[in-house]
Amino acid sequence: MTVTPVRPGEYRVEHDDRQDIVYVAEHDDTLWAFWNGHVFREERRREEPEKTATPAGTPAGPQRLMAPMPATVIKLLVSKGQQVRKGDTVVLLEAMKMELPVRALADGTVAAVNCREGDLVQPEQVIVEIGN
Repeated sequence: MTVTPVRPGEYRVEHDDRQDIVYVAEHDDTLWAFWNGHVFREERRREEPEKTATPAGTPAGPQRLMAPMPATVIKLLVSKGQQVRKGDTVVLLEAMKMELPVRALADGTVAAVNCREGDLVQPEQVIVEIGN
């Protein structure tokens, strides 16, 4: 695997005869990575020698989809009561001149939409809740 910086916060990752663009942002002690519609978060803790990146909002019961960084809601694609399937884009955010799709992590029903188009959302703010 080869990782090549493209510009600040943007990297080209070459692996298995394919290329992907990965966006990385930092907020406080948290690193956020955006790849192929998925969001990964790594918290930097000085007392922990080893850290692991985990998908933000991994479903264990109801899903709580969160804003990965300060962003503007540019498009809501779901409403309360709507059925969604794993991988469906539920909200489109814009941050640092990038569009960031927030996708359902599993099949379910939208239990709550906690934002509106045009809202500025903050890191780890729950923007959509999906029940099983």
